[in-house]
Amino acid sequence: MGEPVRKLLRIYTDEAAYIGDRKVFEYVASLARDRKMAGLTVLEALIGFGTSAHVHRRHVLESDRAVVIEIVDFEDALRAFVSDLDDVPDIGLITLEAIEVIGGKANKTLEGPV
Repeated sequence: MGEPVRKLLRIYTDEAAYIGDRKVFEYVASLARDRKMAGLTVLEALIGFGTSAHVHRRHVLESDRAVVIEIVDFEDALRAFVSDLDDVPDIGLITLEAIEVIGGKANKTLEGPV
């Protein structure tokens, strides 16, 4: 059996997206922490648009920037996590990419089963 594969999951949404009374990116981050995912970062874009062609950017009176949530973990954990996001509104796109972890303090978090 081969070594578990590490991947990078990207979830595209926007600052103005809510699930109940919580922002989507905060909800996803909280869910990932509860599921003990190896690592997560939320990135705010200067500008972005998706299939609707609505341009997301910071306005004077409101924030509607595009947001990318990046999560690094093993592929099986990421795929299971995505299945829990089916009911989350305003997620524009979810991608999964192969990565190679080559160092850093967090590398120990991503060590495979012994």
